[in-house]
Amino acid sequence: MATELHSSLVSPPEYQAWVRLLWLLLVGVGPGSRAQQGTQPQSIKIEGDITLGGLFPVHSRGPAGVPCGEVKKEKGIHRLEAMMYALDQINSDPDLLPNITLGARILDTCSRDTYALEQSLTFVQALIQKDNSDVRCSNGEPPIIPKPERVVGVIGASGSSVSIMVANVLRLFAIPQISYASTAPELSDNSRYEFFSRVVPPDSYQAQAMLDIVKAMGWNYVSTLASEGNYGESGVDAFQQISREAGGLCIAQSIKIPREPKPGEFDKIIKRLMETSNARGVIIFANEDDIKRVLQAAKKSNLTGHFLFVGSDSWGAKISPIQDQEDVAEGAVTILPKRASIDGFDQYFTSRSLENNRRNIWFAEFWEDDFKCKLTRPGIKYELGRRKCTGDERISRDSQYEQEGKVQFVIDAVYAMAHALHSMHTDLCPGSMGVCDKMDPVEGRMLLQYIHGVNFNGSAGTGVMFNENGDAPGRYDIFQYQMSNISNPGYRNIGQWTNHLRLNLEEMQWSGGDRKIPESVCSFPCESGERKKMVKGVPCCWHCELCDGYQYLLDEFTCDMCPYDMRPLKNRTGCRPTPIIKLEWSSPWAIIPVFLAILGILATTGVIATFIRFNDTPIVRASGRELSYVLLTGIFLIYLITFLMIAEPSVAVCAFRRLFLGLGMCISYSAMLTKTNRIYRIFEQGKKSVTPPKFISPTSQLIITFILISVQLLGVFIWFGVMPPHTIIDYEEQKPPNPEFARGVLKCDMSDLSLILCLSYSLVLMITCTVYAIKSRGVPETFNEAKPIGFTMYTTCIVWLAFVPIFFGTAQSTEKMFIQTTTLTVSMSLSATVSLGMLYIPKVYVIIFHPEQNVQKRKRSFKAVVQAATVSTRLSQKSSDKQNGESKIECVCVFFFFLKVTYVGFVFSSHRKERLF
Repeated sequence: MATELHSSLVSPPEYQAWVRLLWLLLVGVGPGSRAQQGTQPQSIKIEGDITLGGLFPVHSRGPAGVPCGEVKKEKGIHRLEAMMYALDQINSDPDLLPNITLGARILDTCSRDTYALEQSLTFVQALIQKDNSDVRCSNGEPPIIPKPERVVGVIGASGSSVSIMVANVLRLFAIPQISYASTAPELSDNSRYEFFSRVVPPDSYQAQAMLDIVKAMGWNYVSTLASEGNYGESGVDAFQQISREAGGLCIAQSIKIPREPKPGEFDKIIKRLMETSNARGVIIFANEDDIKRVLQAAKKSNLTGHFLFVGSDSWGAKISPIQDQEDVAEGAVTILPKRASIDGFDQYFTSRSLENNRRNIWFAEFWEDDFKCKLTRPGIKYELGRRKCTGDERISRDSQYEQEGKVQFVIDAVYAMAHALHSMHTDLCPGSMGVCDKMDPVEGRMLLQYIHGVNFNGSAGTGVMFNENGDAPGRYDIFQYQMSNISNPGYRNIGQWTNHLRLNLEEMQWSGGDRKIPESVCSFPCESGERKKMVKGVPCCWHCELCDGYQYLLDEFTCDMCPYDMRPLKNRTGCRPTPIIKLEWSSPWAIIPVFLAILGILATTGVIATFIRFNDTPIVRASGRELSYVLLTGIFLIYLITFLMIAEPSVAVCAFRRLFLGLGMCISYSAMLTKTNRIYRIFEQGKKSVTPPKFISPTSQLIITFILISVQLLGVFIWFGVMPPHTIIDYEEQKPPNPEFARGVLKCDMSDLSLILCLSYSLVLMITCTVYAIKSRGVPETFNEAKPIGFTMYTTCIVWLAFVPIFFGTAQSTEKMFIQTTTLTVSMSLSATVSLGMLYIPKVYVIIFHPEQNVQKRKRSFKAVVQAATVSTRLSQKSSDKQNGESKIECVCVFFFFLKVTYVGFVFSSHRKERLF
């Protein structure tokens, strides 16, 4: 016996447990004798004609030196209550085992295989023969020793490692065992575990289902991750074996999670997985705690959305493994034996209370944990700060409740045992009421045959049956954890597996709600236009690299660049000419500038016509007729340049662009600079003497203006001589990463630098004019022109300050020409509009709508000007501490007035009070 036992076990903890078991059996000490010593393990005893054993993980594994830890509400209490619920249903069923009551002895495994092995001795103590011949009572009579209860079959256990340990003991005593949760493929070995059966399918089916899922998603390069132990290692081994047999799938890495992981262990696991980062698919056979810590490590490494997990039934549709890690788990595909929620059990369990469930010795502990309260029990001190249980709490009403996933299988396991006993009773005890002599005791090997022969509809309506290895058929639901595009984030059923896969790929979604299945590939056939790049040291794998940008596929392993004026075909097997475009009149980039230019030309024409019509009126004369007509001409040319910038490039158009681009602004700001300089010189001279300054007559002003303009014209003609105008086709400007959008742009030969140089002289004039406007800001309001010119220049500066970052900030844009042309023309139109609106529209308004104000005022002598300048100087000295701030406030106010388009009204009202110079 010892040899047989030792041959079936390997690990030191199991070996030590078996040594202890052998010692207990040899010396005749079992749980019964320990009861006499007061160390009887706690268990639930339900009286009946036939007794079934039950093994449930009521408590978690305890810390070192302690067998049991905290109570497990779902996996422990829910499953235990499911067995008692099934017994109640069977005992109340007149058609199933009539007149026979099923009893039970239910034990706690504490989620530890060695501890469960000790507890299982309770089930075999009735079968251990003891020699009591030399034992006599004090009166010499033989002792009356109560006959121990005989367990005919065992329901359980949960974990595969526990079931393996217990199955070895029960096999020795021919006690059949039906598990409701153990799925390790090892348990399908009929030669070693012949008395073991299960109502859940083995992981070999699960591994096949997972392989089918991986292939359906087009993956062929994945890693595997397993918890150390029978469940994890056997599951991964089955997956690898099946994938080798099927072919077409490469395992990048196969990593084992230690039973007792050290600090930082999971960070190392993530780093190892990232060594083969293109194997994004991760097949994971692990317990809940390990799954959670793997997700935490991935999140810690900022790899959210990188790994694509395919989880086994230990993950299933559970919330606990992914709690607080939902973003990392998004897109995870999980598998779970097909199940259903049992409504009858929900009604049964939610009605349980401390009063009506005294048969469950662990229910009080569950009650405290579920309702976060404390019961007062003899010998246990009441915890301060924790509320006292009232006993009036109700499950689901006062606490969260969701039926545990394996409840259905626990019920099916009990019913499978009951149906086997019923068939056995029908054959051995026909017509007998109750248990007959042929079934007392129940012969285990015969019962096993009846168990393998059962075939009935289980609690969820699906068939319950076993094959020759005691395995249930493989029926799985396939879930995916989704967070986007659904009302409540959670697991969504996306398919089933029953010997073959049915997967709804269109219902799958991944990180960020993406519907496209991410790739986890190795040796994937390359698409058209992709070259193969072999992976060094991995002959079965290569990377497919797209001939990106403007490359085309020269051969299977080489990409080459297309000529500069060509782009690749869509399938990248060759090259084709790049289309040539230009700015069209119907383009949105042209419509707005043209519209503004037309309005500006109409407005400028109207002002010029008004000034010509009222040429001899005081307002027109006071504004300086000669310079006004020059300035209006410049404004007209500024609007006109919009049409030249949008017109189809040709040699003539390019020449006119060079000529008129800076000319209009040069004319406008030359005239304005001359005006502001004249005003400044008059008032500065007035502070010193009563002698008028030189060159303030209209003729002098015109000569100065034309001299300033000639500088611009000279520069343009030199440019003509050095580099004659011509057109070019720019293939680099609209050359985005996607060659499908590549275009050759027909344009003039003006670079950004030459364009800015063309405008630079006008900008210098504008800045100089602004400086004079600032210096002349102290001119009394009764004197004409100074302040409107100042406001005009402030606002113009703001417009061009906005133009510079937009113009140069789009230098790398694929629509550079369109954006820059629109920006330039709109900026020029706005600057022209500012000049027109602030300098001339108020005058036109007075001329047309208030002719009574267009009258000659008293002429002022230069001496009066000197007096006004002196007064202004004194006032400025009194407010010297405020001048800088006022200057800034003026500029800011003008900017906001301009944006709100309210400044015109202000100018209208101010010009009603203006005094002629």
